[in-house]
Amino acid sequence: MAASAQIAVARATAAGGVGDPSGSSRPRRPGQNGGGAGAGRRMPLVVLCGRPGSGKSRRAAELRAALGGPERQAHVVAEAEGGRAALRAEVERRLSRRDVVIVDAGNELRSIRYELYCVARQAGTARCLLHCAGGPGGPDEPPFEAPDPRNRWDRPLFTVHGEEPLPLAAIRGALFESTPPPPHRATRTQPLQSSSFLHHLDRVTQEVLAAVMAAQRSGAQPGEVVRVPGVAEGLVLNRPVSMAELSRLRRQFISYTKMQPSDENLPQLASMFLQYLSRSIQ
Repeated sequence: MAASAQIAVARATAAGGVGDPSGSSRPRRPGQNGGGAGAGRRMPLVVLCGRPGSGKSRRAAELRAALGGPERQAHVVAEAEGGRAALRAEVERRLSRRDVVIVDAGNELRSIRYELYCVARQAGTARCLLHCAGGPGGPDEPPFEAPDPRNRWDRPLFTVHGEEPLPLAAIRGALFESTPPPPHRATRTQPLQSSSFLHHLDRVTQEVLAAVMAAQRSGAQPGEVVRVPGVAEGLVLNRPVSMAELSRLRRQFISYTKMQPSDENLPQLASMFLQYLSRSIQ
């Protein structure tokens, strides 16, 4: 194994991502803890990140061939129309007790990798991050925030350079032989704290959608600021947005917001929804 891959494995082991955290030396069959139809957890998630030209798509194909087989399929999630929200929705849809999900899209930013970390933790599945180092770079390339193994959402972390082989044994250990962390209170669905919260959330998000659609019908051009009554900041639409897309984003926002309901957030719900739309509509 190349030196850089050994370093990556060491980092992952130190972070608790490889092997059985209980310290048990009992061998396990490949796919145990997540392969069979009767398993109590979902199959794992592999997130790839790296600069353009670093070989992510080639590595995703290698992982798909190595992790798939008679017992399970491996799906590669690439770029999806609808941006960040659509990517997350596709990952959530693909996660199952039978298949491995490999994400080869939109993972240049820490915030996106954190969202996928939350998806995996909420689903109770193991995950790992593969950093494809290198790439030509250049002034016109999109920003890239390199993973840091000190961040829980960036570990277990494996790094590969150029043509060196993937550390497949260590990756399989992280995915199939480790115990995923339990869902955190912040990612576990909670009962509503207030009977009025859901009603207010539904009404506010409907009002925001109505304002956005009304602005588009009135001839708002890409780049103009859409104003919502009672909200200080506006929404800059860089492209036309259909009602179907807005409704899908609204459902996702409601689902995420219900995880941490709080009457203290009621005055900020419209602003929070506008910020969510701004991040999701690229």
